[in-house]
Amino acid sequence: MLLIGPAGAGKTSVAKYWAEHRRVPTAHISLDDVREWVRSGFADPQSGWNDHSEAQYRLARRTCGFAARNFLANGISCILDDAVFPDRPVVGLGGWKRHVGPGLLPVVLLPGLEVVLERNAERSGNRRLSDEEVARIHGRMAGWYGSGLPIIDNSQMDVPATARVLDDVLARAIASPPQW
Repeated sequence: MLLIGPAGAGKTSVAKYWAEHRRVPTAHISLDDVREWVRSGFADPQSGWNDHSEAQYRLARRTCGFAARNFLANGISCILDDAVFPDRPVVGLGGWKRHVGPGLLPVVLLPGLEVVLERNAERSGNRRLSDEEVARIHGRMAGWYGSGLPIIDNSQMDVPATARVLDDVLARAIASPPQW
């Protein structure tokens, strides 16, 4: 499963909780965590998006995809999280599908703007973005509406409730695989 959403949507919190509470072995692979493996020379997009930050995101996505394929080959399911934009299909879903495989199930977490702004304000370090950047990302994420992907508005849900909705989405996808 690939959990998609803007900064502050709860992707990492929900993915970690969901992976910890499943009955089957499940790994949580966080793109941000893998990206932050780079210490010296870390290209922080907050300082400006550039070729170095783009390259580090590509490398992190490939690394996450490799890890997911390895876990899956050894009987461990996976949940990944990333802020995939609908207007960048080759880098976004297409890239993830190439890296992980055709069984990837993308799910969008898209709470309201006020909620993501509030959650983002509680962050620290390079994971906290400006309000303007969060609003811009949130606006781009609205492009997922009409995509056919499952979209969860978790504005009024806590992490366990959102994880239960993920379970329902997964059960429906197993019963009737989505075409995306």
